[in-house]
Amino acid sequence: RREGAAVGGQAPVPLGEDWSNVRPPDARPHVLKHDDTFGTFDCHGDVLPGGFGEHGLYHRGTRHLSLWELRVNGRRPLLLNATIKEDNSALAVDLTVPDLYEEGELAVRRGTVHLFRSVVLWEGGRYEHLRIVNYDNHAVTLELELRYGADFADIFEVRGTRRARRGRLLPPELGERSLVLAYEGLDGVRRSTRISFDWRPEVLEAGRCRTTLHLAPSERVRLHATVACTTEREYFCLGSYEQAQEHTTARLAQEDALWGQIHTSNEQFNDWLNRSAADLKMLVTRTPHGPYPYAGVPWFSTPFGRDALITALQTLWLNPDLARGVLAYLAATQATEEDPASDAEPGKILHEAREGEMAALGEVPFRRYYGSVDATPLFIVLAGRYFERTGNRSFIESIWPNIERALAWIDVYGDRDGDGFVEYACHCERGLVHQGWKDSNDAVFHADGRPAEPPIALCEVQGYVYEAKQVAAAFAELFGERDRARRLREQAAALKARFNEAFWVEELGTFALALDGDKRPCMVRSSNPGHCLFSGIVDPQHARRTVNTLLSPASFSGWGIRTIAEGEANYNPMSYHNGSVWPHDTALAAVGFARYGFKDRALTLLTGLFNASIFLELHRLPELFCGFAKLHGQGPTRYPVACSPQAWAAGVPFQLLQACLGLSFSPDKPQLRFYHPRLPDYLDWVRIDNLRFGNAVIDLYFRRHPHDVGINVERKEGDLEVVVVV
Repeated sequence: RREGAAVGGQAPVPLGEDWSNVRPPDARPHVLKHDDTFGTFDCHGDVLPGGFGEHGLYHRGTRHLSLWELRVNGRRPLLLNATIKEDNSALAVDLTVPDLYEEGELAVRRGTVHLFRSVVLWEGGRYEHLRIVNYDNHAVTLELELRYGADFADIFEVRGTRRARRGRLLPPELGERSLVLAYEGLDGVRRSTRISFDWRPEVLEAGRCRTTLHLAPSERVRLHATVACTTEREYFCLGSYEQAQEHTTARLAQEDALWGQIHTSNEQFNDWLNRSAADLKMLVTRTPHGPYPYAGVPWFSTPFGRDALITALQTLWLNPDLARGVLAYLAATQATEEDPASDAEPGKILHEAREGEMAALGEVPFRRYYGSVDATPLFIVLAGRYFERTGNRSFIESIWPNIERALAWIDVYGDRDGDGFVEYACHCERGLVHQGWKDSNDAVFHADGRPAEPPIALCEVQGYVYEAKQVAAAFAELFGERDRARRLREQAAALKARFNEAFWVEELGTFALALDGDKRPCMVRSSNPGHCLFSGIVDPQHARRTVNTLLSPASFSGWGIRTIAEGEANYNPMSYHNGSVWPHDTALAAVGFARYGFKDRALTLLTGLFNASIFLELHRLPELFCGFAKLHGQGPTRYPVACSPQAWAAGVPFQLLQACLGLSFSPDKPQLRFYHPRLPDYLDWVRIDNLRFGNAVIDLYFRRHPHDVGINVERKEGDLEVVVVV
């Protein structure tokens, strides 16, 4: 998606290319992540070639483990069960042996030996606990073998980019209980993988180790293996499996204390909430600037500007610390000069950052890349909503210079032709052609299917700029700059008027997707106007028709809103951006529906995505799914290379719940407000515990009635007023 130009355009595997190696839906990898390290494993807990070949253990953009396979007497064990724990802290796998023969004689009967594997990631390491139990009435002899390898492939190589040259694999360093595999990249960086065992294997080689086990009846053996990843010649900080497990548990408990807790009367809805919360916590990475949600595993496990900003907006009401971390990180990485090779301009907010070898060498332009037209106004929007949520003036003062530079970018670089609209055009030869959230090469087009020529003004971007100007006006007034505040509000009002005149398409009953370089509207029914409702730029006279168009059968699949409506040119329900359903996109529209008073329609979107989660593995919404219409008794059709988990998909249920409850904050009072709260008919009650606001903490209980929702304050500590408008 985001690096489409570098890998041939559009999605990681765009339509028109060979999909013959797409893995079946039940073979999707199991995912673990901790900070800058993530792993994708098969259902045995192994790393094997297959599917798109994305299995592996990755650290800072490089695959440090490309093979890890457990064998018993030369055979793969039989799978009994595999699951990721509800809190994403570990992968647990139950295995048993097949019939094992020696010289034609049955030596070990199938199902008599149990193998349990538990895998935890911590601080750049993969910690595995292996427990083997003999349930036979006879002693057994097992030859345990681990096969391993490290190709040190850059994440872009794994995705399919071919390189003219690579660095060199270094000779393995073998010890009695460990070995080091290493690679010296063309960037001069040494990347190493250390594999160590808490037992002494009988055979320890560069690609495998082998151990013979003699187990009496009921005897059990416990073995631990660790794989650690480093760059340069850093010291391998290896602990034990137990220590990694303890640290993981402690960190999760610490993070839980920062989040409000939600419980409902519907257990399936609770499963969706719990999985989403666990995914968000796993995707959050500690940075020097604070917590930051990486976009998604496997392809986008790295900082992205737009993704993090939207994820922070989705979860702001539950955990404002995440928004602060996002704002601090993006302020620190804000562009300071023009650099066409990275689409950077002074004041522009980061699109993405990469640490791998190919990014370091400039083989891909994404080491620090700024090809997003919407991240800069969204940075200001998040700052405004963060202040409403927290009242933290000192932090806003610290990033006020960054907000001012972002405003300058909007006026100078974003609006080069001075028509009042913010446009984009790619200046980097290998950068993104389209720089809104739909950044496939074919994502913006006219009614006849012709590509729109740059510079392009997307409809939703004007909405983000509209809100950004209002936020900046409020900040200017806060800091005593009243004249500037007045000018910014005038600019916002003028933009709203121009937008509704230039973008509204009467015959479509919605807003144009974009204006092209000649200011001709792209008269295509798309999901983008839902974002315009989200920002409030839509005149009330156009709101109802926009909502109706987005919920028409051509646009609403029953699961969510299609990115492009059925019947439009280039529509394809299996495409990345031209007919698929993206949960975060639908959720932003739902917020817009609620903002304009269409709560029942917002509940329709909530229900569609909730129903989708029931059918999906682990109740986890992926980055996107296909836009086929909902059929009775069938779940949504998977998109083969969608990231799962993915941050702004995980944030969806929290944003939807806030929209339906009409929840907002006022730091002046301080005051917690509920505007016309509504709940769907499958939620009789909702509890929100440990919701923090300033120095106060509150527990709330919501009960659905035939015509309204009742709210009880179960606990309140500190100064906080609750106001309900019904």
